[in-house]
Amino acid sequence: MSQIDVVALVKAKPGKGAAVAAAMKACIVPSRAESTNHLYVPHQDLDDPDSFVFIEKWDSREALQAHLETPHFKELAQTLEPLLAAPIDVKILRPL
Repeated sequence: MSQIDVVALVKAKPGKGAAVAAAMKACIVPSRAESTNHLYVPHQDLDDPDSFVFIEKWDSREALQAHLETPHFKELAQTLEPLLAAPIDVKILRPL
C-alpha cells in the first residue's frame, strides 16, 4: 500500500464557524477508529474562525474512498453542505 496524506480546506459561510466546528468534531472519533486511518485532525484558523483545515493520513486512496462511504462521513458531508461558502478544496498528497 502507498500511504497518502490529505489536506482539505473548508470555508464556512460568515458566522457559521461554530456549527462547522461542531460537525467536524463529531466525525473525529469514528474516523480515527477506522483501521486504515493514521491521522485525522481538523483545525480552525486562529485569524479566521470560519476557515478550517483537515489534515489526514490514510493507508491508500482506496482507504480514503472507503472513508468517504462511511455513515459518519456521509453525515458530516450532509451537515456541512448548507454551512459552506465554497466547495471543500481537497488535496491528496504523497510525501516526496
